[in-house]
Amino acid sequence: MTASKRVVHVISHTHWDREWYMPYEAHHVKLIETMDTLLETFEADPDFRSFYLDGQTIILDDYLQVYPEKQSQIQKLCDEGKLSLGPWYILQDEFLTSSEANVRNLQIGHRDAKKYGPISKLGYFPDSFGNMGQAAQLLRQAGIDTAVFGRGVKATGFNNRVEDSSGLESPYSELIWQAPDGSSVLGILFANWYNNGMEIPVDPLKAKPYWEHRLARVEQYASTSQLLLMNGCDHQPIQTNLSEALRVARELFPAYEFIHSSFDDYVKAVQTQQPPNLSLTRGELRGQQTDGWYSLVNTASARVYIKQLNQQNQTLLEKVAEPISAIAHQLGKPYPHGLFQYAWKTLMQNHPHDSICGCSVDEVYQEMKTRFAKSMEVGKALTTESVKFISTKVNTNHFANISESAAPFIVFNSSGYEGSSVHQFEIEWSHRFFDQSEDPVAIAKQVQDRTHAEGYLVNGSGERIDFTAHDLGVRFGYELPNDKFRQPYMARALRLTFETGILPSMGYESFAWIPCQNEIITSGENSHSLVTSERTLENARLTLMIEEDGSFTVYDKKSQQLFSDLGHYENVGDIGNEYIFKQPVGDLPITTKGSKAEIRVVEDSPYRAAIEITHRLAIPARADDLLAEEIRTMVEFRQRKAGRSTSLVPLEIVTLVSLEREGKGVQVHARIENQSQDHRLRVLLPSDIAASTHFADSIFEVAERQNVPAKEWQNPSNAQHMQTFIDVHSEQRGLTIAGKGLNEYEVLQDGRNTIAVTLLRSVGELGDWGVFHTPEAQCLGTNEAEWMIIPYGSAEERFEAYREAYRFPIPVTAIAAGLHDGELAPTCDFLKWNGDQLAFSSLKINEERGDSMARWYNLAESTTSLAIHPSAASESYVSDIMENDNENKIKNSVQVEGFKIVTIGLTAASK
Repeated sequence: MTASKRVVHVISHTHWDREWYMPYEAHHVKLIETMDTLLETFEADPDFRSFYLDGQTIILDDYLQVYPEKQSQIQKLCDEGKLSLGPWYILQDEFLTSSEANVRNLQIGHRDAKKYGPISKLGYFPDSFGNMGQAAQLLRQAGIDTAVFGRGVKATGFNNRVEDSSGLESPYSELIWQAPDGSSVLGILFANWYNNGMEIPVDPLKAKPYWEHRLARVEQYASTSQLLLMNGCDHQPIQTNLSEALRVARELFPAYEFIHSSFDDYVKAVQTQQPPNLSLTRGELRGQQTDGWYSLVNTASARVYIKQLNQQNQTLLEKVAEPISAIAHQLGKPYPHGLFQYAWKTLMQNHPHDSICGCSVDEVYQEMKTRFAKSMEVGKALTTESVKFISTKVNTNHFANISESAAPFIVFNSSGYEGSSVHQFEIEWSHRFFDQSEDPVAIAKQVQDRTHAEGYLVNGSGERIDFTAHDLGVRFGYELPNDKFRQPYMARALRLTFETGILPSMGYESFAWIPCQNEIITSGENSHSLVTSERTLENARLTLMIEEDGSFTVYDKKSQQLFSDLGHYENVGDIGNEYIFKQPVGDLPITTKGSKAEIRVVEDSPYRAAIEITHRLAIPARADDLLAEEIRTMVEFRQRKAGRSTSLVPLEIVTLVSLEREGKGVQVHARIENQSQDHRLRVLLPSDIAASTHFADSIFEVAERQNVPAKEWQNPSNAQHMQTFIDVHSEQRGLTIAGKGLNEYEVLQDGRNTIAVTLLRSVGELGDWGVFHTPEAQCLGTNEAEWMIIPYGSAEERFEAYREAYRFPIPVTAIAAGLHDGELAPTCDFLKWNGDQLAFSSLKINEERGDSMARWYNLAESTTSLAIHPSAASESYVSDIMENDNENKIKNSVQVEGFKIVTIGLTAASK
């Protein structure tokens, strides 16, 4: 601490959880009241200098939705410097939202804030349940050099109470926070939470002990003479008499300078006095130096169905709709910026930490499902319009040489990675349009009489390929032309399942159904079954063997590595809450190991085979009666004595294990019929790999984490977050497990480094500060989960496994196409690229310049080269996550330093 006069910066704010222990609209009403009071206070008290709007611009969206006439008053306050907006659109959970969602959050927050004036350049993370390791790099690329956060560094208790313990990661609330690539920002921890200056007394008799306590606590960890007091808390009303309270404080404590401050002023003052010996903290801030109970990581498994919807929505926008629309834009179609912003905003309204984390009341999730549906409908519509546009430019006339009745269609891969997929597509042909004057029944019969379901499937080269067909008969459909009224029709339809072959990384392959009466060809030449016995599947790379208890063994032929006991299920009780898993004392896991499973082959085609495994377990119906009493009386979860009920109900798990002909991994789908409450279900996947660390896909990185927690860790569970996959590897053996919306895992200390992935967690209360029952969080009924097992050998194969894991959740997109000439070849790749150890992230169009913006990130510490071969670009340049043109031109290749996020702008040749 320096000897200069101590300055107390009192920053007024309210942390606004948009929805949480009340539904959104109930909180919305309180927000209107709070904002009205704020505007009245600014008007009435000239000494009320500043208010921080929680770093999220959506607060203004929500307020102005009700009172649009107040926009000019908001603008005046921004012009006067009393309000600063941004940098975020919402305060997200960083680990449960995708890399690109975190970027879009910054982009949209900056865009909305810019309308009012200067953007708040503060990396504001007040209540994130842990902080992403690449935050410093993202902030630096956005022009932000300081981050403020509430969790993840010091030994903390509930709501970050500072505990008197040794071995803290930083002796100060200020530190240097560094990303894996070396980017760093000044980090400021709310060491005494973001409410340490709330409700300041005006009465001197109350104010004196208030300030004595709070000043002592904040001075305990401040590295400078600048002391931060946060005047507000969750949904905190405005302290309208703050000016008087500060006048009283100045009289009581003349040795201090009390100012009603702003974050800009406070940060500048700290930077001026910043000592040279601040601690350096690298990467993720996840509370690993704590007792492990309040890291809140188990929000990753609360309401898994919400995480799955989020994964589907994010993937649709960033990995399908945006890149395909960018390709269409390159070919002349206007890019729908406004609709994408609407879709992203609607999705991100589900991304606040209390929302996406699953730790709110049931009404919140009823509304969230609607938002997901709205956003995805927009994404699907934009995708359909773009693939239709592109398909009109693809030359499909060569299919007419096979048959004039050919029904072409185009299959798009927008994952950024080459690969083969098994895809299902419903093809229609022999369309008969009609109007209201015609009889639909007669038209349907007409189409039925002139068509048939027989035929075969060819690829763009005219080669016959394997398929399975299901006749859908004649069905109704319609088109919505841009230049006339809707057009209903009847058409013959067929559901085709087939293998795409290797698709371009960012492009398409064309196919055609060839109607051919009396000739049904479902297999090409030299096609063989992947089923080698009643319980064994095999392709060129892998052998899959199902054991009697439903577990399975996978043999990787290339590395000659065998992985056994994969796929056992484990069920335990959970007497915690939406935030925190707590297994009852003495509770023993119920597993499928050694049980009798029903096993049968359910698919046997040349391109894919599948085995269905059915488990039926008897598990406790719920926790015992004591839990309800402990919840009612707010017994802290660690002190609960409840166990599991003696009443049993069935738990049926139907697992579909499939292997594709070109597959590099085993795909697994589980249907879980849940009739029980207060429990957790995980799948266990032993790696049998000797390693002290593992790797988890996170935000713009694959983070290396310790298998064994720190010595301070007391929680028996050491669950962690992942985005798409978890990986354990050594020099000659590796196992990657990819998931779709499965965000919680644990590497068990069982001598086998078993990867345990949470599939379902059922709890009945919100937790935190009150009693809020959440019966829908029990997730009763049918639940589903999908994951992929990707074994490999040497460490050099690791990035190939990662690319397969990244590709796994991204669907291909198909669209019917007519027979016509076109400027595009039957097969086309619009963004060829090469780069060892690089992960592809996104392709979209910049709104201001119309350039294509493509992003990658380096998964390794060493520098690598990115070579880009765009099909329609004459000039490339290095940009940043905010898509600025920094005039750093490149010749289609660039060196990417270790762990770096690189955004490349591609200028169209026509420009």
